Amino acid sequence: MPHVLTFGEILLRLQGSSEQLLAPGANDLKIYPGGSEANVAVTLAKMGNPVYYSSAFPNNGLAKELIHVLESSGVDCSKHIQSGDRIGLYFLLSANGLTSGEVIYDRKYSSFSLLKAEELDFDTLFADVDWLHWSALTPALSAEMADLMALVLQEAKQRDITISVDLNYRSKLWQYGRTPLEVMPELVQHCDVIMGNIWAAHNMLGSPIEENLDKHTERAHYLHLSQQTADYIFSHYPQAKHIANTFRFIDNPKHNLFYGTYHSREEQAISQQYETHEVVDRIGSGDAFMGGLIHALRQPWDASAIIEYATATGYQKLFVEGDFGDGKAL
Repeated sequence: MPHVLTFGEILLRLQGSSEQLLAPGANDLKIYPGGSEANVAVTLAKMGNPVYYSSAFPNNGLAKELIHVLESSGVDCSKHIQSGDRIGLYFLLSANGLTSGEVIYDRKYSSFSLLKAEELDFDTLFADVDWLHWSALTPALSAEMADLMALVLQEAKQRDITISVDLNYRSKLWQYGRTPLEVMPELVQHCDVIMGNIWAAHNMLGSPIEENLDKHTERAHYLHLSQQTADYIFSHYPQAKHIANTFRFIDNPKHNLFYGTYHSREEQAISQQYETHEVVDRIGSGDAFMGGLIHALRQPWDASAIIEYATATGYQKLFVEGDFGDGKAL
């Protein structure tokens, strides 16, 4: 049975019990496996989809343990590349990852960030694959990774593989002299499925956006803006067939509003709005949404069913500790 392949950097999240990791007595350190594409792979696997995850891992015990954790979740890691010396890290300087400005990346010189084209055997990588998923986090690492991602996408498209992208924007990345607008349009031209939000699409693809938007803006207006973004993308990216946006608003650490929109070239739909005051861990909720979206698009479902399933999966992740979701749509 054809598999989904997710391709991107494996990461470890390090998180303390207080906002100061080095404060006296702050030695309760938690470690979670993650990385956007790994998170998507786990969600898909837990939904029963055959899925490969490809990343670069060093040859050490920690890497082997990470692969074991992924495979225990149902993800096939047989297409991983053994290369380099370290796994990328990120530190979360809050107890639950719900405050702004809390992420510190330590991913320079990671195995994945140093991956070279000659280390990839594309016939092996894409064997038994009918869907490739990637994210904007890969070209955000360096000019070399942007060029590598372009090659991977070209090889996938030559094989008629469906391609999806998550436009996840991280301002602390993109530090190598090229902006997202200079890089992403060329890459996204290969994509059939584009997921993100109206702000990320503006930053990465140049779609129009209004100022002074917030959680008080009416859902009907956000649906209008989402359609405006979709119209822009469909007109500039002929390959695009499906576009989804998340709307997630937070006004305190435990409160979250969550809904989504979906657009094809024929129809649009908006999900119900979810609200909670009991957030456990919001990290990975967008990746869970992406996994739910891919799963839904592989079913014979209409627009409403697609966006309801994806949104419910993303919302459910808010109640799961760690970066990985549980693959449940409520």
